[in-house]
Amino acid sequence: MRFHTRKWVKPEDLNANGTLFGGKLLAWIDEEAALYSIIQLENKRVVTKYMSEINFMSTALKGDIVEIGIDVVKFGKTSLTLNCEVRNKMTRETIVTVDNIIMVNLGADGKPKPHGKTKIEFVRDRLASEA
Repeated sequence: MRFHTRKWVKPEDLNANGTLFGGKLLAWIDEEAALYSIIQLENKRVVTKYMSEINFMSTALKGDIVEIGIDVVKFGKTSLTLNCEVRNKMTRETIVTVDNIIMVNLGADGKPKPHGKTKIEFVRDRLASEA
């Protein structure tokens, strides 16, 4: 799993129990999945279609740093299926896992559009092939 983003848990991210609010964490996951998909599919018109069961395993406190990891499960014709793990950088504990997040590539008309991708591409490889 590649961990791409870190978030600092601030007072506005907490629930009534003084721990990281699950809804805030899910928003971070959704944003990370969207950013990852936009970069992979080279299209800013990408939407979340589905998130599988979400398994909360531990939490984070104010001041903790959490890391969001994303891996590609598969490339579909118009979609990209990802999985996600969020871990507490301070305690090393997994906070949540999401087995499947399906992101859909859209055309200018807002309808699913084939993306033509079959494997993970890194920006450094794209730049090398353009040179």
